[in-house]
Amino acid sequence: MSCANFLNLRFSFFKLALKTQMEYRLNYITDIFIQPTLTGWIEVLLWKGVFLFSATATIGGFDQSYYFAYALWAAFVSRISANWMYEFKMIEEIETGSINSILVKPISFFEYYLYQFLGYKIGTAWISLIIPIGISYYFNLPFDPIHFLWALLLIALYLVFIFTISFIVATTAFHLTKVNSITIAKNLALWIFTGELIPIDLFPSSIKNIFLYLPFSSAVYLPVAFITKRVDFDTFKVGFISTSISLLLVLLVANAYWRFSLKKYVGTGA
Repeated sequence: MSCANFLNLRFSFFKLALKTQMEYRLNYITDIFIQPTLTGWIEVLLWKGVFLFSATATIGGFDQSYYFAYALWAAFVSRISANWMYEFKMIEEIETGSINSILVKPISFFEYYLYQFLGYKIGTAWISLIIPIGISYYFNLPFDPIHFLWALLLIALYLVFIFTISFIVATTAFHLTKVNSITIAKNLALWIFTGELIPIDLFPSSIKNIFLYLPFSSAVYLPVAFITKRVDFDTFKVGFISTSISLLLVLLVANAYWRFSLKKYVGTGA
C-alpha cells in the first residue's frame, strides 16, 4: 500500500466519524456546546459560593479568578478527553458479532475505531474550545495562549492512551457479558483521578503526588492547570512522561490481550 493510500484510508475514518455524528445534530451541539457550558457555569457558581462564605481571599494559594478559569476549562477539556461513546460501540460490536464485518476490512479493529475517535475529537475540539478562550479574554481570567498549544499536545497524547484503555476494556467482551458496567465504573474513577471534580492540588500532599504522577492527570488537571497558569512547565512535563510510558505499556497489553482473545473467538453472531 502506497503512502497516499495509507493516509487516505485513515483520513476516510476521520471523515466517517464526523459524518456519523452530524446525523444527530442536536446531540452534536449538546456535546460540544450545551453540556460543557452548563457544567462550567454550575461549577463557577459553586466556587463563587465557596469564596463568598470563605474567611480568606485565596484557597490553596489561588484567588477565585483561578478557580473560575479552572472550572470553565475543565468542563470543556473533560468532554474532549472522555471516551465512553466509542468504548460502548466497540463492546457492542463484539457482543453482537458485528465485529465479523470489521475483521475482514483492510484495517485493524483497533485502528478502525481509533481514527474515528481521533477524527471526532479533533473535528469538534477546535469548535468547542472557542467558548472558554473567548470567556477567558472577556473576563480577564488567567490564560496563556502558548501554554494552550502545549496543552493540546498533551491532550492528544492522552486521547490515544485512554482509547487504548477502552480497547482493552472492549476486548474483555470476548470473555465476559455486561462489560458496560466496567466502563461505568472506570468513568466514575476517572472523574476523581483526572481532577475534573476537584483540582488535584487541593488534595493532601500524599494523595496529590500519587494522582499527579498517574497518566490520568493529563486528561484534565495538568492541561487545564497549565493553560490557566496554575502550574509551571516542570510540573506540566510530568504528564508527557507518565502518559508516554503508560501508553507504551497499555499498547503492549492491548496487543497481547487482543491476540489471545481473538483465538478464543468463534465468529458467531451478526
